[in-house]
Amino acid sequence: MEEFSEDFNEPKEESNFDLKAEIFKYLTYWKWLFLGFLVGGCIAFLYNRYTIPVFRTESNLLITKSEENNMSGILPSSGTGSIIRLESNSLQNQIVTLKSKNLVKKVVDSLNLNISYFIEGNVITTEAYKSSPVTINFITPDSIVNNHSKTFIIFPKSNRNFEIFDKKTEKSWKYDLGELISIDSLDFIINSSKPDQFRSSNPIYIEIKPVDRVAANFISKLEVGPKAQSGEILLIGLTYSTSKKAEDFLNNLMYQFNAEGVNDKRQVAGRTTQFIDERLHDLSFSLDTVETNIADFKRDNEFMDVASGAQQLLSRKTEAEQRIFEIETQLNIINSIKNLLANSETFDLLPGNMVTGASQVQNLIEQYNQLILERNSLLRTSTEQNPMMEALDAQIIKLKPNLIKSIEAYASNLRIEISDLNIKESTAKNRFSDFPKMEKGMRGIERKQTIFEQLYLFLLQRKEEAAIAFASTSDVAKVIEPAFTYGSPVSPSPLLILIGGFILGLLIPLLIIFLKNLLDTKVHHKGDLQTLLSTTPFMGEVPRIDTDESDVIQLNDRSSLAESFRILRTNLAYLIQNKDKERGDVIFVTSTIKGEGKTFVSYNLSRTLASTNKRVLLIGADIRNPKLHRYTQMTKGAVEKGLSDYLYDHEIPFDKVISKIKEDEILVDVILSGPIPPNPAELLMNDRMESLINKAKTLYDYIIVDTAPTMIVTDTLLISQLADYTLYVARADYTEKSILQFPKDMKKQGKLKGLAVILNDVDYSKFSYGAKYGYSYGYGYGYGQDAETRWERWKRRLSRN
Repeated sequence: MEEFSEDFNEPKEESNFDLKAEIFKYLTYWKWLFLGFLVGGCIAFLYNRYTIPVFRTESNLLITKSEENNMSGILPSSGTGSIIRLESNSLQNQIVTLKSKNLVKKVVDSLNLNISYFIEGNVITTEAYKSSPVTINFITPDSIVNNHSKTFIIFPKSNRNFEIFDKKTEKSWKYDLGELISIDSLDFIINSSKPDQFRSSNPIYIEIKPVDRVAANFISKLEVGPKAQSGEILLIGLTYSTSKKAEDFLNNLMYQFNAEGVNDKRQVAGRTTQFIDERLHDLSFSLDTVETNIADFKRDNEFMDVASGAQQLLSRKTEAEQRIFEIETQLNIINSIKNLLANSETFDLLPGNMVTGASQVQNLIEQYNQLILERNSLLRTSTEQNPMMEALDAQIIKLKPNLIKSIEAYASNLRIEISDLNIKESTAKNRFSDFPKMEKGMRGIERKQTIFEQLYLFLLQRKEEAAIAFASTSDVAKVIEPAFTYGSPVSPSPLLILIGGFILGLLIPLLIIFLKNLLDTKVHHKGDLQTLLSTTPFMGEVPRIDTDESDVIQLNDRSSLAESFRILRTNLAYLIQNKDKERGDVIFVTSTIKGEGKTFVSYNLSRTLASTNKRVLLIGADIRNPKLHRYTQMTKGAVEKGLSDYLYDHEIPFDKVISKIKEDEILVDVILSGPIPPNPAELLMNDRMESLINKAKTLYDYIIVDTAPTMIVTDTLLISQLADYTLYVARADYTEKSILQFPKDMKKQGKLKGLAVILNDVDYSKFSYGAKYGYSYGYGYGYGQDAETRWERWKRRLSRN
């Protein structure tokens, strides 16, 4: 009971993880790891060698301010600023414009980037931008070509002759250089400026893509944003495989952007000039009418100069009249602008800087024009359904009535001021009642003439300013740095790809080995028995034997098999050294399932013990599936009765079931299993089995009992208490790790006495690395046997493979 209780006091399990053992699991497959490492490196090298590199191209663009966009500082004016005042858009608007599809399409169309040339290489096909041995010139209008998608392959046959293949229809034709070709509604000519290069060239691919698709591709790769902390400099970048094409694209993009910006500013100047021309035409007619009236008035009243007669009166009226002239001029202008605003379309520009003395009206006109320009700019890159467009329209519509109200208010103030001045003028007129009525009529006509002349001169001045501003409009942006390409490619990164290839090539076999080990549920070596060995002694390992080697040990045998059983014999001696030597030791040999080699271990262990002149009895107790007879060579006249006969027939004496087997001077007494009975469990449960064991203890030093598997049948458990020790056999590459819990549980429950473990059929060739560090160990290096040379070891491995 004391020993039984100790079995239940299982020590606390420690971690079974052995880093060195895990490493050597993988080092066993070093050839595969090295092969994967080389293959990964080779694939990475080929990828670097045959992958078209992609380069980064950049340029810097400075967005100029409004005062830098016009020449208002040098133009003569009335102190009210330039006739042209175009505020620069926000930086974000410029970014949107640079990436607009309309602008990029202009660049693609101007550089013919929708037509690409490629030359087929031995492995890859590379683009021949501006270096193609042939060029295609379309006769078909660009509007049709720009919507086509075609791929032609040119196969040079001579300096002049070639074969053209349509990849879409898979048809081919033969033509000469310069000959008109018509394919699928496309008319074109293939020319070559390098006939010698053309003849020796590989096949040439000509790809024609719709301009919209090419523009969308460039937009997806185009990067535009502020440079560093600057609020005015834009960094324009493009990542592309052909650096020269990328540089041409960015340079042309900046050119087209400037051209559109200049065109926007000139629209205001053009609209102002048109308005002034219309007003000058009307004023010319009015001046002619006034001058005709003066001539008619003088002729009818027969006088040439009435000013000298009223010199003194006129000097008094000069100040009032001069003010009236200025006010009426402004009133006329403001009424004209009001009429223009009322009769024009909703989104037309208004003439700038025409109103003097009313800063609020002038500011509203400038704000109105700015909104119109922003709307026109946004309309080029979007539709009227754009939320930003709708917001601008709302602002314009909201601003227009405010502008009209401001103009009407300003006009009302002017009329009130005129009314006051007229009252003063009337007061002065009443003082010369005797002044001829004709003088009054003359002054009225002359006043009209003066107003029209001043307005005419004013418009002429503004027209000249508008013309100068139109001609001298500067760029909206300045190219700080033209497009340039970095020398190192963005991708692929050769060193990174090469390192990644080596690592990936190493990781793939490592992953495969890891999965193999992860899915492997078999026992392979002593380390896999750790869950069981934490509470159970380990007796030793039995190596795997080749098919041409004997599975039975002989006298003075120096094989690895014999050495392993000698170690097993030694360890067994340590296990039973404190036992009573007056009686023999009963050793059961069992396993979890069949096929784990318990009979093989039982027979060879018996011979190993007998070789030391010990009396050994080997009992075949697996009466359901006996295997012991395979290892015995029964001589003529040998006893044929077995254990099942003895257990069944009480008349059969003990000595009648014993067979004395002597092979190679090693004598072992054996009790075979005998005939297979129909009730093996009942036979093992009777008193005959216990009496047989007790009898054998008095006659032998060791009683080795080859029993049935413990998990499959209950036979072994029925007689397990008759044993002094139980040797539990597990087989490498055969026993499942999951069933190791079964003998552990049997020991806890006290069903197996003196339990110890033996690992059978260990393949040491798998652990050549681990053996060096004690991970495993082999046999056969005792006296009388030389160690294998490296060459012999290689030959042995090759012969096995």
